[in-house]
Amino acid sequence: MDTLLTNQAGLDAFRTFLKSEYSEENVEFWLACEDFKKTESAENIASKAKKIYSEFIEADAPKEINIDFSTRDLISKNIGEPTLKCFDEAQKLIYSLMAKDSFPRFLKSEIYKKLVNSKQVGNQKKWLPFL
Repeated sequence: MDTLLTNQAGLDAFRTFLKSEYSEENVEFWLACEDFKKTESAENIASKAKKIYSEFIEADAPKEINIDFSTRDLISKNIGEPTLKCFDEAQKLIYSLMAKDSFPRFLKSEIYKKLVNSKQVGNQKKWLPFL
């Protein structure tokens, strides 16, 4: 699944699939965390952390992710002084959820089949690194 998340065509197809299952917040959160970990200035760390928190973590967030209470509570307690690792545990949980739940269904979906077919040239398949 790692390679899928770094391949634009694969990521686009996976996002479309997750939207069809009403769970696109998972990949959006994962991507937001990846972007967040590359943040360099302390000011940007604080503002990006608050944005991720308000969008995905806090109760009734517009794209609230499904994580356990203790993980959510730990993030809530530390959001005042965030670090680049403050979302790591939640990101691992969401990655695991996608890998064990959504990704296997994606591989059986019509969206995935269309992606594979779109990468065919004649009778030869172009290389898709996540197949």
